[in-house]
Amino acid sequence: MIRAPRPGDRVAVVAPAGPVEPDVLKAGTEILRGWGLRVEVGPSVSAGAPAPLPHLAAPDAERARDLERAWCDPGVAAVICARGGYGSQRILDLLDWPALAAARPKPLLGFSDITALHEAFAVRLAVPTWHGPMPGTTAFTDDAVAQERLRRALFAPHEPTVITAPTARTLVPGRARGITMGGCASLLAAGAGTAHTRPSAAGGILLLEDVGEEPYRIDRVLTQLLRSGRLAGVAGIALGSWRDCGPYEEVRAVLLDRLAPLGVPMAEELAFGHGPHPHTVPLGVPATLDADRATLSCEGTPSSSGTGGS
Repeated sequence: MIRAPRPGDRVAVVAPAGPVEPDVLKAGTEILRGWGLRVEVGPSVSAGAPAPLPHLAAPDAERARDLERAWCDPGVAAVICARGGYGSQRILDLLDWPALAAARPKPLLGFSDITALHEAFAVRLAVPTWHGPMPGTTAFTDDAVAQERLRRALFAPHEPTVITAPTARTLVPGRARGITMGGCASLLAAGAGTAHTRPSAAGGILLLEDVGEEPYRIDRVLTQLLRSGRLAGVAGIALGSWRDCGPYEEVRAVLLDRLAPLGVPMAEELAFGHGPHPHTVPLGVPATLDADRATLSCEGTPSSSGTGGS
């Protein structure tokens, strides 16, 4: 059972991947504080030891410890990733999974490179997580719609939500029901065959989106997912944004070529991921994809009556 955070609760901001721009993070955490939350920023986010590589927020061990401390602290009501970038995969083998499993679950929020954590938490802990914008990015600080969608998801994770957009369209008609999973397509492909990702999307509604990948690279990513068996048995596919991936007609052609032969319902441009006004989508919950109406209807998580916070 996951308890929804409440105003007055502590939340932890961690950086499991790339370095964070201090001014952007300051603006993002002020928004969270404006919701009545007590925000604690982990040492690896801004004041930790120098990272061995410039694309990492801090050394791997320090980023792993930050995440562990936040998740295992019973007084922390939610763990919010500051940004993506790259690096989450590097800490998966450093995490104390038995300790994480023994802790009371709470919302874990993030997307992009955080897809690696979403998969690992699903496989190792069997808990839902949330795919949504992060406070260390301008995609959050400069987008009031994204902020409100995240706020509702954070404070009311047990309420059903419908994911759609004015641009949403049918790619393959039909209706499917399954468990939501997925995220950034290139991260899913990179994790294929490892111990911290699902062997397949069997019985799932698979969410896919990406950023900065040209159409031929998207082809390569989807081909890897197909050849690895990762898409075997998928019930339906919900497609989000493909920002900076080239002309969308070319992207759509690749998506249809690679995914339509699966013969499962598929809808596009459902407004999650790296595009404007992204929804915050719960992963690991039952959902219905109605490709004919281009909607993804997600059930809420089971509620808890615990008081949490401190």
